[in-house]
Amino acid sequence: MKFNWGTGIVLAFVAFIAFIMYFVILASTYNRANHDLVTEEYYKEELAYQNEIDALTNAKDYANQFSFVNQEDGLAITFPPKMNYKKIKGKVSLYRPSNKHLDFDFPISLSNKHLLIPDKRLLDGRWDIKIYWNYQGKELLVKKSITY
Repeated sequence: MKFNWGTGIVLAFVAFIAFIMYFVILASTYNRANHDLVTEEYYKEELAYQNEIDALTNAKDYANQFSFVNQEDGLAITFPPKMNYKKIKGKVSLYRPSNKHLDFDFPISLSNKHLLIPDKRLLDGRWDIKIYWNYQGKELLVKKSITY
């Protein structure tokens, strides 16, 4: 068998295709790369997304009045001063983009304008916070990304 340009081009294409296929198979079977959805019930939550948009619109006036302060004992969330804290009911959802096992929800139970999320629940790094609450018959939502 004689090696010519045609044979070399075919061998180069076959080698390139084998190289690409190797990396496709490696990437799809690699266990450390989690290919999970953000949430288990993605489609169900997608249908309720309009409610989230409405709650964000309702909370537009309050969004800039929240403060998030890192303290020694945890994360202190201060609610807007114009709101009566006794009438606030809801939950705070903390989402950790790097590890879904660290996500948790925290009920809003206020004795003053501050809500403290304990330090033992929070690891250093990025957290996405959603504050869902009901105030005077309106559903409200504030989203914030913080680095703890």
